[in-house]
Amino acid sequence: MLESLKEEVYRANLDLVKYGLVVFTWGNVSAIDRNTGYVIIKPSGVSYENMKTADMVVVDLDGAVVEGHYKPSSDTPTHMMLYKFFPDIGGVVHTHSTYATAWAQAGMDIPNIGTTHSDYFHEAIPCTNDMTEQEVNGDYERETGNVIVRCIRTLHAMHTPGVLVKNHGPFAWGKDANDAVHNAVVLEQVAKMAYIACNLNPQLTMNPFLVEKHFNRKHGKQAYYGQ
Repeated sequence: MLESLKEEVYRANLDLVKYGLVVFTWGNVSAIDRNTGYVIIKPSGVSYENMKTADMVVVDLDGAVVEGHYKPSSDTPTHMMLYKFFPDIGGVVHTHSTYATAWAQAGMDIPNIGTTHSDYFHEAIPCTNDMTEQEVNGDYERETGNVIVRCIRTLHAMHTPGVLVKNHGPFAWGKDANDAVHNAVVLEQVAKMAYIACNLNPQLTMNPFLVEKHFNRKHGKQAYYGQ
């Protein structure tokens, strides 16, 4: 079932290792087939070294296993909330990459202070509010998804394709699994650059005209970047 999408998700998960976004099994990638409503996601706790395409798990949008011999990622309910609320999202990534997670643990948005950030994220990359005791002790992973949805629902999800869950780490998304991984890599890099820049100059500022120029040359109606 959905064999080509399984292969895409498998390789996208391996890319998390390739780009240094994960340690051990601290991350996962999923993708959705919008025609069937089924999601392919990494199995829970299976090492990247031993993982195979056939190990990918097929679930429905309620997280019920449709096909697979492993349990799906423990973060599956969080992924499902994003797919349910944002129909343009085709792939989701969660990691504990170092710099993005540091901003999340500090409870701070990653400010848009450079053109690299602006090329991919129109706004600051937001950090969610604290989760309540009820949310943490209830359906935790699903409530994590709800916290993300509340944080970005006033934004264009595909114009700011990532978020920091406070005290936890980053989630990123895109039009498919590969695009989501690409955005996760960028998120980590701009988190690193912002950390360095803010330490070099705590009073730094960003030219708002540069934000609009760099974002719109890739994403606007008159986009001209690339072939």
